Amino acid sequence: MRRIISIATLVILFLGPVCFLGAQDKMVAVVNNEVITQKDLNDFLNFIRMQYSRELSGKALEEKVNSTRQDLLERLIEDKIMLQQAKNEKITIEPARIKAKINEIKKRYALESDFEQELAKQGLVQADLENKIREQMLSFSIVEQKVRSKIMIRPDEITDFYNENKRKFIKPEERLLTVIVLQDESAAKSLSYYLRLGDKLEDLATRYSFTVDKFSASQGQELRSEIEEVVFKLGISEVSDPVKIDGQYYIFKLDDIVGSKQLSLAQAQDKIQAYLFDKKMQEGLAKWLNELKKQSYIKILDN
Repeated sequence: MRRIISIATLVILFLGPVCFLGAQDKMVAVVNNEVITQKDLNDFLNFIRMQYSRELSGKALEEKVNSTRQDLLERLIEDKIMLQQAKNEKITIEPARIKAKINEIKKRYALESDFEQELAKQGLVQADLENKIREQMLSFSIVEQKVRSKIMIRPDEITDFYNENKRKFIKPEERLLTVIVLQDESAAKSLSYYLRLGDKLEDLATRYSFTVDKFSASQGQELRSEIEEVVFKLGISEVSDPVKIDGQYYIFKLDDIVGSKQLSLAQAQDKIQAYLFDKKMQEGLAKWLNELKKQSYIKILDN
């Protein structure tokens, strides 16, 4: 599925044919009657950096961008072929869909001027983004028509996969927890102390301001490290010291431990179906693209 998502994401970065090539717009590849330029490659890297910068920074960001750089040209060639196929099939995208996507992206920014500044950093204006979104939707449509719509998962495939991989469907030990959240450190320490003495939480609610929630967790799955370190040392009914996270204080109480167990076929079938579908989708997409490449004129130009 990662491969599918990657191709669909890359499609949005293609800027189209360039009529007049400057120094940075030298041709790097020809795909049928269209070209990919150095600017296309540069624009892709800039866009990827902008996307990844929401979660990464510094060395981690550059490593992620550089990992994308390695097979960039090959993927842009595949994107170009998909777009050409979509146009050959006369697939069109309603302008309202593009406008809705633009509005969705704008919601990520506090002000429209912030949105425009982010585009400007990448050397783009809104019209460029609209064009990229249109191309992305065209690619999704042609992949849906030629690959995705033809994939079927039979019930016996799910059963066979389950029987051959039962050990993969063991639900790990689970901890059932109560979490109490306070804003004040002194109150959090006092509340934790009285809970350990055996006071009832409902009685303490008259003296302290806090919120309560319940959740379950398995070791090594999604919990922040500072929380996991605390909750997996607790015994049943034991209460933790306050843990400060992002300016708030969290107290954890272990209510129960549910042992690991084998999931039944019925419990595992949705996950198996999703896995098998993604696998067939990946294989089908690769096969379809390879067939298109064989039918296409592709020339990678020397630097």
